Parts: sequence; structure tokens; C-alpha cells
Amino acid sequence: MVLIHGFASSATSDWPAEYWADPLAAAGRETIVVHLPGHPGGPKVGAAAEATAARVVDALAECAGAEDVDVVGYSLGARLAWDLASHPKVSVRRLVLGGLSPQEPFATVDLGAARAAVQGGPSPDDPLTGAITAMAAAGDSASLLNLVEGLASEPFDPGAGVPRVPTLFLAGRQDFMAHGIEQLVARVPGARLRQVVGDHRGALVGVELREAVFDFLGAETV
Repeated sequence: MVLIHGFASSATSDWPAEYWADPLAAAGRETIVVHLPGHPGGPKVGAAAEATAARVVDALAECAGAEDVDVVGYSLGARLAWDLASHPKVSVRRLVLGGLSPQEPFATVDLGAARAAVQGGPSPDDPLTGAITAMAAAGDSASLLNLVEGLASEPFDPGAGVPRVPTLFLAGRQDFMAHGIEQLVARVPGARLRQVVGDHRGALVGVELREAVFDFLGAETV
């Protein structure tokens, strides 16, 4: 099972071993926990060209290996998992996409204002740019903003590379970031949507989401 975390988070924060890798191991499942570029445990991003969606997904494909895998992604991780499911070097068996927006949020970020702000300049006027700036400032801001620029250069296109594997969508009932996820569910043949308790972060850390993932992936004994 491959677990892909969200933006400005980390593998250990989104997928604590005691709740994911350890119980999955007890159920006989091997887990690969990905560290995305620009994030703790992942490589630095020196330039946007290093972190386009295609290049990041290629790197994820290398991590996943050649054997059949189940993939679970949350937020940015779900956006990347969507593309990973159709990657020619990966055999995805089942797919879980949590907290996924049908929009490309990074495409409208004012990167000039964001970079100025993390260097001590004024806070961005645009609320989305301000939110991304605050998230980046809490980590490796240069790498994270380069990642934003790289991903924005290849915006998420729900009409391309639609997953053709059994897919479960998950969203918190109070998660405004996943608003419109029903549009994505409708594109994926046979996909299911389950709404769980919580907002964007609360849903991820909740028991209900974890149980839904384990049930869908056939890890009921966890």
C-alpha cells in the first residue's frame, strides 16, 4: 500500500505509523509511505521545473515499484494519486482519494506576492495566496513555493487520465476544500463517495476515514 500525504504536511503527520503502517503490517500488508518533494524527508526543490506534476508522479511510480499496489492519497496526495493510477509503470489495484478538490488551487496563487511575504514583505491580499504562503512559511518555504509553481504549470485536469480502477472518494462533511468532489466521483466508472466526520484536517485524523480505507482495501482485520 502506498500512502501519499498532503501539501505542507508530512508523511508522519498524515500517516502516523501507529494508526497506519503498524496495524497494516499486523494484517500482513506492506506499506510505502511517500515523502513528497519540498517536505520533511523528501528532496528539496531548487526550481519549479524539478517539480512539475509529471516529474513528481514519475518519482512516485519509482517508489511504488512494479508489483500491484493499493494507493491512498489525501489532498495534494490525492491529486497526485489520480495521475499515478494511470502511470504506465505502475499497476494500481485499488485507489483511495481523500479531500480532493476538482479545482487546481495552485494555478491562481500569486507566487511573486507569496515569495515576497516569506522574505518579510507584506502579507498577500488574495486569501488563497495568503493561505498557501502561511503553509509554506511553516516549512521549507523556498522548496514549497517552487513545488507550487511546478505543479501549477501542469494544472490538475479531471478530464485527463481518469482512473480505471476501483476507486473510493472520501471527504469530510465540513471540508470546504473538497467542495465539488461529487464532480470527480461522476467521472470515475463505478467509484464510490463516502463522507466522514470533520473538516479537511479533522477528517484525515478521524477513525471513520481510516476504517473506511481499511474496509475498502480489504484490510478488515486491522
